[in-house]
Amino acid sequence: MMFPKGESIESGVTVGSVWIHEDLIASTTFEILKDSKVFEREKFEAAQKILPIFLKDTRVEKLYIDSLRKYNLFFTKALGRNTGIENNKTFLSDQSFSIYLQLKNQPLSLKGVKVHSLSEVLSFTEELLQEIYQRGFLNLFHKKITRDSIALRIGKFEKISSILHLFDSETLNDYLNSRINNRFGKNSALNEAIDEYISNFIKPNLIYSYELTDAAIKNAKEKVPRNVGIVNENERIVAKHDRISPEIKMKIDSYRIAKGEESGLAGKFAQNFGKHLHIFLVLLPFIIYIYLFRKKIYLDNLKIVLIASIILFISFLTYLVYQVNVASPIDFLVLVPAASMLLTIIFDSRIGFYGTVVISLIVGALRGNDYVFTVINIIAGSIGAYTVRDIKKRTQIFRSFLFILLGYLLSIIAFGFERFDSLGEMLSSFIFASSNALISPVITYGLIIFIEKFFNITTDLTLIELTDVNSTLLKDLAKNAPGTFNHSIALGTLAEKTAEAIGANPVLARVGAYYHDIGKLIDPDVFVENQMNSTSLHEDLPPEKSAQLIISHVKKGIELAEQNDLPQEIIDFIPMHHGTIVVSYFYEKAKELYGAEKVDVKDYRYAGPKPNTKETAIVMLADACESTIRSLSDADPHKIENVINNLINSRIEDSQLDEAPLTFNDVRKIKESFLSILVGHHHKRIRYPHQEELEKDKLEE
Repeated sequence: MMFPKGESIESGVTVGSVWIHEDLIASTTFEILKDSKVFEREKFEAAQKILPIFLKDTRVEKLYIDSLRKYNLFFTKALGRNTGIENNKTFLSDQSFSIYLQLKNQPLSLKGVKVHSLSEVLSFTEELLQEIYQRGFLNLFHKKITRDSIALRIGKFEKISSILHLFDSETLNDYLNSRINNRFGKNSALNEAIDEYISNFIKPNLIYSYELTDAAIKNAKEKVPRNVGIVNENERIVAKHDRISPEIKMKIDSYRIAKGEESGLAGKFAQNFGKHLHIFLVLLPFIIYIYLFRKKIYLDNLKIVLIASIILFISFLTYLVYQVNVASPIDFLVLVPAASMLLTIIFDSRIGFYGTVVISLIVGALRGNDYVFTVINIIAGSIGAYTVRDIKKRTQIFRSFLFILLGYLLSIIAFGFERFDSLGEMLSSFIFASSNALISPVITYGLIIFIEKFFNITTDLTLIELTDVNSTLLKDLAKNAPGTFNHSIALGTLAEKTAEAIGANPVLARVGAYYHDIGKLIDPDVFVENQMNSTSLHEDLPPEKSAQLIISHVKKGIELAEQNDLPQEIIDFIPMHHGTIVVSYFYEKAKELYGAEKVDVKDYRYAGPKPNTKETAIVMLADACESTIRSLSDADPHKIENVINNLINSRIEDSQLDEAPLTFNDVRKIKESFLSILVGHHHKRIRYPHQEELEKDKLEE
């Protein structure tokens, strides 16, 4: 739906390129249409030449001048008939009575006569009103008229008049005050009375006509020619190996429009079918990749909606940019790098790259199958995706600005030289591309927060924030269960390095290890690593009770994680790091006490589920190996290797890794990683001089 009109779809024809096909011969006579931007600009310029049209209403002028004369006569006669007018003024207006009083009470001149007579004042009002209507009184303020002149129509005639010579409400008021003051001096009361009196007979006589002005603008636009020439049937449009000039491109575009108009209903249906098939084929490899290699995304409707929303957002932005007819290269404001970075941060770099290619192909299609536009966006978007591949903090996003800018710069230079673009054209493109390079990281930073919340997605940025040991849960764990805290931190390092070795998410593995045992916060003394003395409370408890206390830390951990709004990806580590294994120590103890036939192994088995990701499987294996090796009194490399091999093999034999996507090669790498790291943690140290004395209790001496 966002494709340009079917007839204007191009096939990679750009100015400066070479026509590599056979000679293009016109199969029909057609007009050479102007470039749409040029045509729109010419129509705009034609519309700008149309002046606002005002109609002179001669009836208003005649009506109010006659009304003033009649009232002046009536006023004079009324004063002549009524000597006691001060006591009976109901038949006069307030303004006329005010004039009468001001003239009666005016001071005498040196010769003892009144300075101004009533007849003089009334004669002046008629003279002033005729001046006003002769010049013209607009029904609009000057500031509302965008032009300095108007087209004034009087009957069948029209003339151009400057608005500076015509009155509006503001200039008329100033003119009245000036004329009255010049005639009658500084008598403010009399002047105000005359102003109010004559104002009753002043109405706009120049009326703006919206209909005539709009019709004139429309007519001017319609008179702008759409074509610049004609190509006759069988005339050659472009020859093989000719370079595409602006004129030749105009002919090719016009020819396609002509062919599109000839295609009819069947042709348009076929073209629309081609558009749908076009987009489907572009999306198909991406769909297949997600289906085959990202099953969790494929089965998550919310994530599919998110990917679709990003593609549609960039497509709609391209559509909007395409609608703007300006000479500047605003197509560089299509924020493909923002989409690339979002997909990479939310999912991974492969989804980010493949998504970039798909989005670039789509926006190129929406720009009329613009090959150059597609390639430039693939380059800039891919670089943007890879700059956030291993993002460690939010501020790292802004580092992407320089790399995206570099990608755009090199692309603009490459295609600019290839197409013989001028330095000014390349500079203009670079300015808009710079804006894109700056806006894309900002948009990414702003949107990622809302996407995480709205789509309930956990990105590496969120995971990195959870590694802060000053967070509430980890701080409480360090304070109330220091043994568990130290074990979790050590386990985090082990899991992170191992995840890197097998291509899993190292940040997720590390954070999962940090929080896998937070359930031990509830009753830390139940667990041996938090017992500060040699006495264990399990010595006085039956084995089944001890087992339930140990197993319960999983349920308590899940509840604690949910209360603190931990992401589901992290909560999964809490039950999965134990899977469905048996609490073997207390199970064996129970069999010794009660007999094997009286002990149900289900009472000593964790509820699960089993690990279903590489990261949860790593934490399960690392948890068993790290805690066991920590208990060794003499942890030499050979013993450590045996412990690692035996524990991992036992988990495999117990079917704990059946649901985890691990290969035999992954298991081998896990063993090698565990051995390398744990041997480093438990390497032998030399004994310092007099160490025996440091180890003795001085009180015993």
